[in-house]
Amino acid sequence: MTDNVKAAEAAPRVPKRVAAVIINSLKGGVVPRIGLPYITVGREAEIRALLTDLSLIADGGASFRFLVGRYGSGKSFLLQTIRTHAMGEGFVVADADLSPERRLQGGQGQGLATYRELMRNLSTKTRPEGGALMLILDRWISNLQMQVAGELGTGTAAPGGAATTSGTPVPSGAAAPGGAPNDPALNQAVEVRIREQVASLEEMVHGFDFARLLTLYYRAVVDGNDELKGNVARWFRGEYRTKTEARQELGVSIIIGDDDWYDYVKLFAQFLKGAGYQGMLVLIDELVNLYKIPNSVTRQYNYEKILTMYNDTLQGKAHHLGIIMGGTPQSIEDRRRGVFSYEALRSRLTQGRFAAEGMRDMLAPIIHLHPLTYEELLVLIEKLQQIHAGYFGYEARLNESDLVQFLQIEFGRVGADTHLTPREVIRDFIELLDIAYQNPSTPVASILSGVGRNGGEGEGDSAQQSSLSVTAAAGQRDASEFAEFKI
Repeated sequence: MTDNVKAAEAAPRVPKRVAAVIINSLKGGVVPRIGLPYITVGREAEIRALLTDLSLIADGGASFRFLVGRYGSGKSFLLQTIRTHAMGEGFVVADADLSPERRLQGGQGQGLATYRELMRNLSTKTRPEGGALMLILDRWISNLQMQVAGELGTGTAAPGGAATTSGTPVPSGAAAPGGAPNDPALNQAVEVRIREQVASLEEMVHGFDFARLLTLYYRAVVDGNDELKGNVARWFRGEYRTKTEARQELGVSIIIGDDDWYDYVKLFAQFLKGAGYQGMLVLIDELVNLYKIPNSVTRQYNYEKILTMYNDTLQGKAHHLGIIMGGTPQSIEDRRRGVFSYEALRSRLTQGRFAAEGMRDMLAPIIHLHPLTYEELLVLIEKLQQIHAGYFGYEARLNESDLVQFLQIEFGRVGADTHLTPREVIRDFIELLDIAYQNPSTPVASILSGVGRNGGEGEGDSAQQSSLSVTAAAGQRDASEFAEFKI
């Protein structure tokens, strides 16, 4: 039995739909939204540190981290990996990429645009693709109805076995979110319970209006008023443009805006814990778009917003909330335009004197992503070959020596030690797999040797090549080796 056959038997079977997403996304240079456990390699220290943060958030605390790495270093991949795990553990996750139109602060709605993007991408385990706001609200109401009905002895199922959109049965006599018959006594008891639950929110900034809108949503559910439900959801998503419009349709004289959207993120995190979730994780990538802002005053306002978030999470002013921001080293450490140009942030985030290469502080607010090792890359491309072969239905052709030769070619480029990223290696490897699959009569060695002549094979030093001579067993490790991280 060949090494490739043994590896294929050991590798987990990847569903074709997932395999297609993995291959197409990676070849296009983007991170797949699904299937990450099949290709997760390395990053054990970073993953362990971020999982520790999730435990803190679930216990009522808050956390703030920066993930720093060059383009293609695996920063977005790690963010998506943590996103997938957090949803599986009962957290609600909201993610957004910053852009010229989406910032943390802006005079033309850029801050609000980021909030809207976060709400649009609000995701749970049962709705991982986003758009989970109304599902969350319906589940919250359904759970309250069941609790109160149980205490009153009303029963556990609505006539005809009605169920909410979350799949949870609605108690007898209670109104399902679709507008089932209701019991006035039960509805009144539930509304009292809602007021008790949201009382803690009213003490927070804008908490009174937030709590009022939650109660209004419940009344819309009881009355079967889908239009009112939709309007309340619009308000929570920050889609009302004027206070007049909100007052006419909802009776509230406040709307979510550029300056205060982060206050509502804190409110949501607190509410979600009471709604049965572990907390809220906010992922914001592409901080480089703040670095690129030409106006220095505007940049400073955005960095001031980061400082506010950082202080809130570390000083205990936010609860059940985790924030992770991703950026390049330049966007963070440049003292002229980067985050470190804001002295209050630089003094808080600068690395101490005891951290050194090989002895990183993974509890610090900034996590620097180091390059994957040669051995880790070998494991990764072996996984990708098995996924590619399984998807297209052929027996894997590249043996271990072919994989090692491929990496030697990649790292033989001039400047590869400092500039080659996993994204480039992965794209090149998938291209190699595609060409080998479409030209089955051409030996893989011929394809590789042709690239080697044109691409400078042998330019890498002997130390690099010897470090690539890892065992075949290393190439056969599968996703189960990361089971201890529950990913």
